[in-house]
Amino acid sequence: MNRGLLEQALKGAPVVFLLMWASGFVFAAMALPHTDPMTLLALRYALVVAVLLPLYFLLRPALPKTPLEWLHVAVVGLCIQVFFFGGVYMALEYGLSAGAVALIASLHPIVVGFLAAPLVGERVNLQGWIGLILGLLGAGIVITSRMAVEATSLISIAFAVCSLLAMTSATLYEKRFGVAQHPVSANIVQCGIGFLVLMPIAWALEPLRVDWTGEFIIAITYLVVGNSLIAVTLLLAMVRRGLASRVSALFFLVPPVSAVIAWLVLGEVMPLAAWGGILLAAVGVALISEPGQQARRALTARLRTGS
Repeated sequence: MNRGLLEQALKGAPVVFLLMWASGFVFAAMALPHTDPMTLLALRYALVVAVLLPLYFLLRPALPKTPLEWLHVAVVGLCIQVFFFGGVYMALEYGLSAGAVALIASLHPIVVGFLAAPLVGERVNLQGWIGLILGLLGAGIVITSRMAVEATSLISIAFAVCSLLAMTSATLYEKRFGVAQHPVSANIVQCGIGFLVLMPIAWALEPLRVDWTGEFIIAITYLVVGNSLIAVTLLLAMVRRGLASRVSALFFLVPPVSAVIAWLVLGEVMPLAAWGGILLAAVGVALISEPGQQARRALTARLRTGS
């Protein structure tokens, strides 16, 4: 693809990523009553590989060229496909409320902000930290105003923290070591690894039950196409081409966008406080975004010149 065309396409990536990623939580909730967590993930990854293999043989995209590139792709795949999604689903399975999972996950941009400087040489300025704090407050308001934040066991919290650290690790690792790979080959490798790790766990711990209802088929189709193929691919592409802290700040908007989607699609109640939280999170993300940083630099320059 022409580089200029690729850059133009990536300008709309944050919006598409948010819609696809946030909707995934709604569709996962639709799917889980019909199967078990590890079975769902293993099936999801098997279907991704099955969908992409014909494309791979048709397009013949390049695979990672060196053992080190294979390692980098595999590490990111393990972090996201196994430890992040696996941690989220297991936290829910062991009794952590969806609100508590979302609240812990919304700490991701803050953790990245702290670790970006020592690990990838990326510093967050004062405006960026104000944006991160406002984003966290906004996401927290949306989550706590809409749902209970409850934990029934320490192991459920441990799984949620594991998922948080896994996504943080994937973001920073991809920023430091990631090399652009064709999305078809990268997804086959990463989801293949996810399947190979999680299928034995599902086999050992779960009855491999799947109720192939219409609702489940719709949900798994979306999780395969929207979450695994589109959202994860866009996330990694944005991390490689932008600042890790700014891309991570998009996660503050995941709870608000999920809330709006659930309100529109499932008819869930949206308290007045949640709308305020959405606005606060949006302001926070705007402050840390590239346009927000450019506006700060332009204002500073004008003040210095007195014009």
